Amino acid sequence: MLIGIAIITIGFAIIGLDKTTHGFGFMGLTLGPIVVLSGFLFEFYAIFYKTK
Repeated sequence: MLIGIAIITIGFAIIGLDKTTHGFGFMGLTLGPIVVLSGFLFEFYAIFYKTK
């Protein structure tokens, strides 16, 4: 789960690093949200993963 939190944090950092006004560039509108979404999907997988 810590890996998922790290992925989400990196995604928000990518959004914050966008140099265009109000984050309306590629990093703020496309790349960052995709990374954040993948972090949340990783978290859901980590929560619902069953060990045998």
